[in-house]
Amino acid sequence: MEVRIRVIKAGDDPISTEKYIRGHYSVLESYGVTKVTSADRSWVSNPNTYLLIVESMDELEVYGGGRVQLKSQHFPLPLESAIEEKDIKIKEYVKRYNELEVAELCGVWNSKKIAGYGIGSIFLIRAGVIVSSILKLENLMGFCSPFTLKNCQNLGFKVIEDLGDRGSFFYPKEGLLATITEITDLEKLPYALPEEQEKILFLKENPQHVACETSPKGDFRIMYDLKI
Repeated sequence: MEVRIRVIKAGDDPISTEKYIRGHYSVLESYGVTKVTSADRSWVSNPNTYLLIVESMDELEVYGGGRVQLKSQHFPLPLESAIEEKDIKIKEYVKRYNELEVAELCGVWNSKKIAGYGIGSIFLIRAGVIVSSILKLENLMGFCSPFTLKNCQNLGFKVIEDLGDRGSFFYPKEGLLATITEITDLEKLPYALPEEQEKILFLKENPQHVACETSPKGDFRIMYDLKI
């Protein structure tokens, strides 16, 4: 298998953006989730949303994606409105950062066609960390499912235990558990595994290259295009 992961501004490629939205909603619907803040389309008009697209090499099919969505005056982080009714402290927690200093990695999904390769659980999250580091953000936040939490921690995310039930919330609906996490040093990534620090540093220095990756489903190739 061979795929491309590229980063675009949300409004710069309407066709790929629409494919991402349709695919993401389809995945949420398969889990019985139809009302969720991360499915809100308002981010398309946010000039500070960076969209990660996983696609076929001919760019005809989108297999997955994610968003690095920066906080600004008119665009709060999706997780703020998602959990403020459950824990109002989220507002004060995010207020410590100025505009365009903090972002959320959100809306991460992959289609069944590439399930088992770790695209949504490893490679997209890693790409989001790289983009956030290139943007020199102060903080990258995100929700992790029980299936992705360990991978996120390997990449340097720490659980925000001051929020929710020691960082845990029922989100996006009752019965589905999510843990709120953050990286507060995107330059040094002190809590990431050494091998992840090396991979992320390499990708920051070489945002456009082809890599041979290994997964439980077999070897495959990723063409990275993470230059901003």
